[in-house]
Parts: sequence; structure tokens; C-alpha cells
Amino acid sequence: MTNYGQFCTVARGSEILGERWTPLVVRELLCGSTHFNEIRRGLPRMSATLLAQRLKKLEEVGVLRRVQEGSHQEYVLTPAGEELRPIILAIGHWGARWIGSRLQANQLDAGFLMWDIRRFANIDEFPANRRVVIHFFLNDARHRERHWWLVVADGEIDLCREDPGHELTLVVEASVASLTEIWTGDSDPDAEQQARRLLVRGSQQDSRDLWQWLGRSVFASSKARLKKGPRVE
Repeated sequence: MTNYGQFCTVARGSEILGERWTPLVVRELLCGSTHFNEIRRGLPRMSATLLAQRLKKLEEVGVLRRVQEGSHQEYVLTPAGEELRPIILAIGHWGARWIGSRLQANQLDAGFLMWDIRRFANIDEFPANRRVVIHFFLNDARHRERHWWLVVADGEIDLCREDPGHELTLVVEASVASLTEIWTGDSDPDAEQQARRLLVRGSQQDSRDLWQWLGRSVFASSKARLKKGPRVE
């Protein structure tokens, strides 16, 4: 662990939160992930060994605690961990407003994108009287990350890597960059469709409702405010 050798609490806090991957581990916990494999789904490029080390350190400093649930362990934020929520959100909103919008190729991650869509989709906006199955075809993703199925039924949402075998409601074909920019608020579905970077197949009504169902990233609102600019009174 980094040691700045200062009594300043900014330095001491940074010794914990400034370590590589640690803020993102906290982000996953704040997003509701409690099991090791759930946390890894949100951090697919982080090794399991390093994740275990970071979780152990966060437990040692009192940010989280381990809870045994049968044969499984859960990681639960303590009050000290919950107090990090506005800090992590503020970093995200700051990044959305002031860091360059256009992502580099090595910052595009199909797995994380689909996991983020799955956990923040507006489940209450989906039809309550039928199953909705959306097949996402990310045409430029790595071979094993090209096909995803989002299944919503009976108030539950699931993300599948294999075809679940249900009748499809919609098929969404896009590049990883295109869908990412829609999700983050850097672009919108109409613009991507007009540029032929996005294709949605299905009924007209479901196609219109799709983006209401999915919503946007929690940080997209900051980018929208930046695009509009400051309001002149």
C-alpha cells in the first residue's frame, strides 16, 4: 500500500482509495454487487488475485465486512463504505463533464457495457404482462462477446451469453463504440441509426420503447448538461 508519510487525512485517505482498481471495486459494491463473481463481472480486466487483495484491504480498513451466507461469502459495505457513495458519484460526474468524451479503442469493453446496462435498466418501464427478450449483436466485439440476450420477465432481469431459446422481442445490432456512446450520453439512438451504426429490428412500438426501457448510464446526465452549456439568466 502507498504511504505518503503525511498526517494529512487527504493523504491518508488516498493511501486507501488511490490504489489501482480500488475506487472501481468500491463502485461495484455501491452498485449492489455482493458476491465475488458479481464484482468480477463489473471488473472483467482485473485479475481474481488482485481483486481478492483489494477486498481484503478494504475489509482491514473497515470499508466492508464479509458475511457468511450458507456456503457463500458476501461483501457488505459498512457505514464507512456507504459514506463513499457521494465521493465515487462525484468522481464519475466530474469525469463525465470534464474528461474527453471520445473513448479510445482500449477503453471499450463489451462485457462491462452489457453488465452495466443489465443492472441499471429501468425494469419498471418494461411491460409487466409479457416477457421481453432483446438480442444484442455487437458486430465488432471479440468473437465470444458479440452476442448477448437481455431477458426481462416477472420483474426479474437476466443477462445471458447463450441463446435462452425464447421468442425475441427485439434485435439490436451496433458497434461497441456506438452502443457505448448511446449509453454514456455521448450520442443518441436517432443519430446512430441515421449514421447506420445502429440497427433495431422488431415492432415499431417496442423499438420506440427500447431506450425508455434501457435508460442511460447514471453519469449521462452530466454529459447532457455539459452539451447544453451554462444557462444565461
